[in-house]
Amino acid sequence: MNRVGLIFAIAFFGVLTLLPFGVGPQWILNLLIFTLMYGGLASAWNLLGGYAGYPSLGHAAFFGLGAYAIAIVFENGVGNGYLPFLVLPLIGVGAALLSVPIGWIAMRTRADVFAIVTITLLFIAQTLAFNLRSITGGAQGKGVAVPSFPVETYNWPFYYAMLALLAVAMGASLYFSRSKIGLSLSAVRADEDKAHGVGVRVTGVKLIAFGVSVGITAMIGGMWAYYVGFIYPQFAVDPLITIGMVLMTFLGGRATLWGPVIGAFILVPAQQYFAYQFGASQFYLLAYAAIFLIIMLLLPRGILPTITDRLRNRRKRQAGQPTITALPKADSRQDTGMIEELRGA
Repeated sequence: MNRVGLIFAIAFFGVLTLLPFGVGPQWILNLLIFTLMYGGLASAWNLLGGYAGYPSLGHAAFFGLGAYAIAIVFENGVGNGYLPFLVLPLIGVGAALLSVPIGWIAMRTRADVFAIVTITLLFIAQTLAFNLRSITGGAQGKGVAVPSFPVETYNWPFYYAMLALLAVAMGASLYFSRSKIGLSLSAVRADEDKAHGVGVRVTGVKLIAFGVSVGITAMIGGMWAYYVGFIYPQFAVDPLITIGMVLMTFLGGRATLWGPVIGAFILVPAQQYFAYQFGASQFYLLAYAAIFLIIMLLLPRGILPTITDRLRNRRKRQAGQPTITALPKADSRQDTGMIEELRGA
């Protein structure tokens, strides 16, 4: 985060803060709310799947946990309408604490096995949501009391809450990228055994990444439930939510600050547009997948890392220095350097 990056961040959030004042149609604001939501979810997933290299496929379980927490607590009333916003940090902390024993068990596995364990967690959570009818309402769903916000600005509180959650997720990502925790996670991603050998507290940093990641995810899930007003198990604990986080992170660039946000701002509007154009025939799924495949073929490491590499090589060519072609294992070489840095520390 240099001076240019700071200016860009201020401009980005400044424009988003003022946007509701210039947006007329409510459907545009609704689209922005879901775009911000997925930007926050992808940034939260990036803390674990990007920086630590642990591909979790079970984050939707914690998304649903936050959704049902809001629905259960505020089924009969929301006071002045702003009380659920104040409860979100408690939901995040509760989800993070709950994730400690889960993560301690799940993170005894690695790579593909970890992905299988976490997606199993997702289906267990979905099954519980269907069968614990006295708590979740089962297949009949569960509603949240409707706030008494003015009709003209009804979506504004939800919009700014999602924007704040995106800022929290990106703030955590920035801290990870510039702190010893992020350095340790990069070492774990490169070679967990070597990282342990040079003194990295592997279990601790993995649990921190897992807890912060699912805590933010649960808060966003709670805000989603409050916004949509009525939730069902198949939507609150939906594998497609996790898939969306993963695709957006890979599209923009893993282990980067802006990559997941870029992925969300591309894929969410594209998905909504193609759903509107081809929804009746289901062709929108093909169009949605085609965009992702084309970009991944042209930018295999994600948008941000690939563009960064190309700009760096262009500067080297202009300076008469040899260039390095970006390979899929380029990140591994960088991560090995992280291990050496930790060893020296």
